[in-house]
Amino acid sequence: MVRHFLKLSDLTAAEARRVVARGTELKRNPDPAYRPLTGRTLAMIFAKNSTRTRVSFEVGMARFGGHALMLATSQTQLGREEPFSDTARVLSRMCDAIMIRNDSQDEQQELASHSRAPVINGLSELHHPCQLLADIQTWIEHRGDPAGKVAAWVGDGNNVCNSWIEAAKLFGFQLRVATPHQYRPDAAALAFASGSISLLDDPQKAVAGADLVVTDTWTSMGREAEAADRMQILSAFQVDTAMMARAKPDAVFMHCLPAHRGEEVTAEVIDGPQSVVWDEAENRLWAQMALLEFLLVRQS
Repeated sequence: MVRHFLKLSDLTAAEARRVVARGTELKRNPDPAYRPLTGRTLAMIFAKNSTRTRVSFEVGMARFGGHALMLATSQTQLGREEPFSDTARVLSRMCDAIMIRNDSQDEQQELASHSRAPVINGLSELHHPCQLLADIQTWIEHRGDPAGKVAAWVGDGNNVCNSWIEAAKLFGFQLRVATPHQYRPDAAALAFASGSISLLDDPQKAVAGADLVVTDTWTSMGREAEAADRMQILSAFQVDTAMMARAKPDAVFMHCLPAHRGEEVTAEVIDGPQSVVWDEAENRLWAQMALLEFLLVRQS
């Protein structure tokens, strides 16, 4: 049976921990001679701009001896309205896995439903599961097992927030989600993690005593027309030094990047001593390598 990775909860709790632990192992003990994906190809479909997602998958495939093929939707037949089902049938006969970064979880599901090869969500409007593998890896590297700890999400209840919600259930921590009521996270994600999530309107209460504080840009790709309204509504949700001071003294700060200093986070926080964003960004590589190995090697 083909395993797809369209949301974090496509993994069991044990599998999620296994992939994260493997990412840490690959980072600590890189072996240039270990090339389990020699002769294999990853098709990467991009409808959205990318830095960390593209580089992590492309470099990861190269380190494993494989090849990554960049496909912008505007330069493929998807740009001429070929159905995702047809694209899936073709690509999965030529390639060993497909990664897609686009606007639609439903389109990703259609792709997966007709693919012989694993399909990986590189970002959709609902989830960003690859980011969470790297985030949890980073948290564990800096502060140990997150089970029983408290994380605080501050800002827009977006795709990254939805994946943090699923992570809370899988990794056994409590997540306080502070968002304006207009920007609550996905109801299905909340239902999946019921018992691990608290919804709050006040970000100050959310971060009080937290072990980790995480945020993201207030205006996700595709929502640029809402930027002015979002700036006004979310202005009280900026993570600054005063807000971080309400968390535990050894709390870490995370942001998936790109960041807008002076909006969702101040420069003093993201560039400060509690920030682990650069380790977080690097770990996209190791987490993606672990995921590719899980889907293409250990599941074969």
